Order: sequence, then C-alpha cells, then structure tokens
Amino acid sequence: MSTRPVGLPRWVVVPAALGAVFVLLPLVAVVAQVDWSSFGALITSESSRAALALSLRTSAASTAACVVVGVPMALVLARTRFPGQGVLRSLVLLPLVLPPVVGGLALLYTFGRRGLVGETFPVLGEEIAFSTLAVVMAQTFVALPFLVVSLEGALRTAGERYEVVAASLGARPTTVLLRVTLPLALPGLLSGAVLAFARSLGEFGATITFAGSREGVTRTLPLEIYLQRETDPDAAIALALVLVVVAVLVIGLAGQRRAA
Repeated sequence: MSTRPVGLPRWVVVPAALGAVFVLLPLVAVVAQVDWSSFGALITSESSRAALALSLRTSAASTAACVVVGVPMALVLARTRFPGQGVLRSLVLLPLVLPPVVGGLALLYTFGRRGLVGETFPVLGEEIAFSTLAVVMAQTFVALPFLVVSLEGALRTAGERYEVVAASLGARPTTVLLRVTLPLALPGLLSGAVLAFARSLGEFGATITFAGSREGVTRTLPLEIYLQRETDPDAAIALALVLVVVAVLVIGLAGQRRAA
C-alpha cells in the first residue's frame, strides 16, 4: 500500500520566495556593480593577494583549533550529565549571539598588554595582541560554536546504542571513541568544520578590535574590503565578490557533506 506524501499549503511558497529574494537580491546587486573590465587587476593587487592569503591561512588555523577543542566540548555536552550543564552550553554558544566587537574586546582585555593574562605574563601580552596569532584567536572565538553545535547534534542523533554494544564487548573508552563514536558523527564533524572555516573567513569585528589592521600581518580580506570601500569602491566590490564566491563554495561543500 503506497502512501501519498503530505503537501505544503500553497501560501507557504509566497513568504519562502520573499525570503529567497531578500537574500539573493543584494548578491545580484554586488555582481551588477563589479567593474568587469578591471576585475582581474583589482583582485590581484599586492594588498588584495596578501589579504586573501592571510585570510585563508588564519581560517585554516582557526578551524584546526576549533576541531582540537571543539570535538571534546561537543562530546562532553552530548555524552555526559553534570550540574550546570545547561549553563555551560549557553556560555559555549554565547559567541553566536554576541556582537563580534564585544568578543574582540573580551579577548583584548584578556590577552592584551593590559589584559588579565597580559598583565600577569607581560611577554604574552606583547606577542599576542595585534599579531597574526590574535587573528586566529579572534576567528576561533567566533567560529567554535558552529562546530560544537553541529557535532553535538550529530552525536545526539546517532545515539549511544552502538557505543554501548562496543563497550559491552570489552572495548575501552578510547577505542569506542575512535572507532565507533567519531566515525558515526563524522558527517556532522565535517559540516561543523566547514562552517567554522566559513565563519572564520568572514570574521571582521573581533579581528579588527583584537588584532588591528596591519597589512600582511592582521589585515584579512574582510578588513581589506572595508578599507578599500573608502579609497577604491571598485576594488572593494571586486574583493567582496571574491569573498562571496569562496563562501558559496564552502557552504556548498558543507551542504554536500550533510546530504551524504
């Protein structure tokens, strides 16, 4: 006996279409403003190439940092129960709703020259703030929740039945984690890592507050776009299009991983 799929009300299409237009129309406007005759020269200038290369390097580094600390965080949140867990989850996810510039200030007052750590360890305060490391830290701060949320959701969806079976057969916790838990949650981990990379690539507020804007050192592509907007609008539009294309490719990869 075949079952007929439940259809959506027709009126749902109208607000869905309006939402799609609201998101896509500004992107179309960006494409329409590009000066295609000098597009190549605009995106291959020395400052543009330096900003793009720096963004790719720091985003890769921050994504790796997110994986190193985010996987254990997601495991603890998904597989353990302890008092105050809800509060901890809220604090972990706080950067999702916190304005990035506030995150940058928090990092500055923690790791800056006069910050909590910077005053205690002056050498660290001198070396961290307004350096490439500061860019990576700012990006990690805002991108970490994306990986944690994605992986925690995947872990909860997968459940614990296979882990229980493996443990009952004598497998040690580390073996269960590496051979059962993580392989089952791998699609969620990959999606979270891709989303963390995309968020790091587009980070602006926390970066400029904590790391500043030094060409070749801390000036990432979003900062370069902001500065070019004042002096060379055509270059800003061209670089914005590059960032949009990269972001679309990254999000598309995340969507493919999730579908798989």
